[in-house]
Amino acid sequence: MAAKVVHEHVLVQVINYGYVIPKEDLDLILEAGTYAATGMGMQSPVIVAVTDKATRDQLSKMNADVMGTDTDPFYGAPVVLVVLADKNRPTYIYDGSLVMGNLMNAAASLGIGSCWIHRAKEVFASEEGKVLLKKWGVEGDYEGIGHCVLGYPAADIPKAKPRKENYVYYVD
Repeated sequence: MAAKVVHEHVLVQVINYGYVIPKEDLDLILEAGTYAATGMGMQSPVIVAVTDKATRDQLSKMNADVMGTDTDPFYGAPVVLVVLADKNRPTYIYDGSLVMGNLMNAAASLGIGSCWIHRAKEVFASEEGKVLLKKWGVEGDYEGIGHCVLGYPAADIPKAKPRKENYVYYVD
């Protein structure tokens, strides 16, 4: 089952975001994120689960501004999981990236599609981003790692592309 989830989670590119994700499923996805491996087990990341439409729209606009566009970089997703990590930990980028991976794998295991949206670093380095963090009660020297948007696949999940040759080298 785990291999199937890993094969499929990166393939969900077309997502039907019109359906509400049940709170129980969202809680399971978030819990999986909290169990990601972190450097020395220090748990440098935090996750902010955004389901409020006004806040979601604000984050989308901030992200679009960084990208230099007026389109929705979140593809209409109603749920945005913001992953941030404490810059005082030397492994913070890796820690936050592993959280993102766990969130995406957990979503896939529940039949929920996900997409990693970049530019969280720039969004939360801005004054507006810092105000949001303060409003949410996130205190400390945090850097945005990624936005994990969630929704349901709009179509059948396509077959995975073949893996490149020499992806794995064995040293026996």
